[in-house]
Amino acid sequence: MKTMSANAKTASLAALVAVAMVGLGFAAVPLYNLFCRVTGFGGTTQRYDPVAAAETPKILSDTISVRFDANVSPKLPWKFYPEHPTDTVSIGARDMAIFIAENQSPHEVVGTASFNVTPDAAGKYFTKIQCFCFTQQTLRPGEQIRMPVLFFVDPKIKDDPDARDIQEITLSYTFHPVDGGKKAS
Repeated sequence: MKTMSANAKTASLAALVAVAMVGLGFAAVPLYNLFCRVTGFGGTTQRYDPVAAAETPKILSDTISVRFDANVSPKLPWKFYPEHPTDTVSIGARDMAIFIAENQSPHEVVGTASFNVTPDAAGKYFTKIQCFCFTQQTLRPGEQIRMPVLFFVDPKIKDDPDARDIQEITLSYTFHPVDGGKKAS
């Protein structure tokens, strides 16, 4: 009897561990995203919330170069590029970049963009106010759209010994087809 009881305890423990692992699997992506947003890990940018912001960022006389990079998955028949490949911005000042996407197929196509910022240390200081990333964009055949990105570089970058000497930040987007969206054949 004791072996059955021990076996039952072992089975229950194994089932509990399996359930916990499944739960952690589902929680991993949101927890990782939260971690990246808080720390800027992997070039994750910050999202500006004017309601939560205690004060408007101070605009410094220091400037930084921002390079805009645009990529498209080979499975997406789009042309995608920044209107201007670089910009020099005052640290703390709001700025806007325009990206242009054009559907080069004879079919309606749905795409969405992911992004990152390099160097990674700059991610927690590159703050987006408005962005087209992670929003599905539907383009009709031959349609072209202009998509703005409003952003600023937080002046706290100058207080960070790992980031204060950064002279150029690259904001890179990659457009991918949306599963379930219409793809060119």
